[in-house]
Amino acid sequence: MGSLISGDNYWVLWTIIIGWAAISIVLEQKYKWASRITGAIIALLGAIILANLKVIPTVSPVYDTIWDYVVPVAIPLLLFRADIRKIYKESGRMFGMFNIAAVGTMLGTFVATFVFGAFIPHLYKVAGMITGSYIGGGVNFVAMTAAFKTPENITNATIVADNMVMALYFFVVMSLASSKLLIKMYGLKTEGETNAESGAANYWKGKVISLKDIAVSLAVAFLIASISNVTASYFKSVIPNTNVVFSMLNMMFGNMYLIMTTLTLVVATIFSKFFNKINGADEIGTFLIYLFFVVLGIPASISEILKNGAILFPFCVLVVVINLLFSLFVGKLFKFKLDEILLATNATIGGPTTAAAMAIAKGWNSLIVPVMLSGIWGYIFGNYMGILVGNILKHVTG
Repeated sequence: MGSLISGDNYWVLWTIIIGWAAISIVLEQKYKWASRITGAIIALLGAIILANLKVIPTVSPVYDTIWDYVVPVAIPLLLFRADIRKIYKESGRMFGMFNIAAVGTMLGTFVATFVFGAFIPHLYKVAGMITGSYIGGGVNFVAMTAAFKTPENITNATIVADNMVMALYFFVVMSLASSKLLIKMYGLKTEGETNAESGAANYWKGKVISLKDIAVSLAVAFLIASISNVTASYFKSVIPNTNVVFSMLNMMFGNMYLIMTTLTLVVATIFSKFFNKINGADEIGTFLIYLFFVVLGIPASISEILKNGAILFPFCVLVVVINLLFSLFVGKLFKFKLDEILLATNATIGGPTTAAAMAIAKGWNSLIVPVMLSGIWGYIFGNYMGILVGNILKHVTG
């Protein structure tokens, strides 16, 4: 049985995707319950429901456009303020805790590979995708999928498992943040801070954005994406795959997303004064990422996960559980507070957007910028580590 709306009904599908992304943002900023869930999760769940009720199709060129063009433009927009000097200076303790959580992800991936490896096809590709995703968030998942050229059925099943685990994990860390026992054990760095109005509304409150800001932001983002695409294609064609070293170099330098994040980081650091004067890039980039969140949820068919992704769900759960336990254990050793630990592990699993949303929702205002900066670092670090782990397991598992 086909869907109510066909895959070639482009106008209606674009309207649904953009409309639901907008509704998710409005709900998040207007209602406290939605702010706690976050607009990203609302966007995700709405798409899952529409797809499973056969209202919208699971495959359409519209979705491909978002993956191929919208996401590559969104990433530079979100990285315009990624001045590496500022990240190092202002992220402070959060930067260290984030990297601890990232190590937890890599440890979790190796353990999960050992436990479930015999049951998962294309294991090293899945491991690379999950490593990248659980260090930098959903955007890195896209980069790793492209880097490893994972078959569509495996990619879809992994997306389903990843989405479900990410949504469940967000609820878990939000619950742990209110645990009196853990607060007593670890303490809170933000103790005494309050946030009277809706967190999301406060964070995204109105600012002056000129036509010039919008024009410059989009022009620079498209330029960076185009240069990255051309550069990656060139390296991919000239670097041979004759041995392990060249194969890894080919995957790293031939990956558009690695080139893009690195190029944006360099430009944002060198021309930080120029980019700091541009308003609106975060807003535009975040809205485009919301379109991505909607599309991420569309392949999440319950029947699909039962058919192809049953074993991937516990794989992802184990990676996330080890990330959390490792973060809590090592965080305690280095005397990090509970809010720092939970935000750092959230930033690795869900990226800076969901981590900032959590900080906003909980009223941990002083940690919003540090966790955003650390999460932006995850975009870069996650891509490199995803490719590294994937290639290590490729040659270890054969």
